[in-house]
Amino acid sequence: MPADTDGGPLALQDRHAWVFDLDNTLYPAECDLFAEIDQRMTDFVARFLRLPRDEARATQKRYYAEHGTTLNGLMSMHGMEPDDFLAHVHEIDLSPLPRTPDLADAIRALPGQKFVYTNGSRGHAKRVTDYMGLGDVFDGQFAIEDSQFIPKPNQASYDAFLQAFDVDPKRSVFFEDLSRNLTPAKTMGFATVLVQSDKDWSHEPASARPAGIGDDLPLHIDYVTRDLTAFVRSIMQ
Repeated sequence: MPADTDGGPLALQDRHAWVFDLDNTLYPAECDLFAEIDQRMTDFVARFLRLPRDEARATQKRYYAEHGTTLNGLMSMHGMEPDDFLAHVHEIDLSPLPRTPDLADAIRALPGQKFVYTNGSRGHAKRVTDYMGLGDVFDGQFAIEDSQFIPKPNQASYDAFLQAFDVDPKRSVFFEDLSRNLTPAKTMGFATVLVQSDKDWSHEPASARPAGIGDDLPLHIDYVTRDLTAFVRSIMQ
């Protein structure tokens, strides 16, 4: 397991851009919000491809592992238009989400600009951050529509993000729950923070599964935290 950069989170004080993934990062995975999205994806795949639900589920997960998102797999393999998919899978009940005034205050205290960068839709990013009380915290939100539907961890997605906001990765920090999405970020110069949870991810493809507590982690991970609010606070203490 990689050690923290010398100086711990305090070593990040000179960074001037802070990039946060959305799902299972800004909100805790344990609230299980993404499970509803996951099931609605299966429903959509079953209907769109006219498959039994078990076959649709297997296809959904294979496309997620191989294409970065199920959406990208359906677009690449079947020429699907994205709008109906995005509208369907993100039509969810947000009540499991926590209100997070402490996280909002911690992010506001960081120097420089703050961004959300998600493989989800613009509407989903706005709904979630507004519900959690984070809607006015960020200087910009970058969603799947903004990368022409190319998802993390495809390098073209990161390039589009940098161009959109003129971010210098060597002076920036990237927060994510998926180790594979931090690989390009680290190569580009971001400091990387993996946000972990106790949630059981065994139902996800091994190559695209969030790292569990106690897993050996690759060297492209600079920091690991199970408490995003506490970690962000510690940077400025």
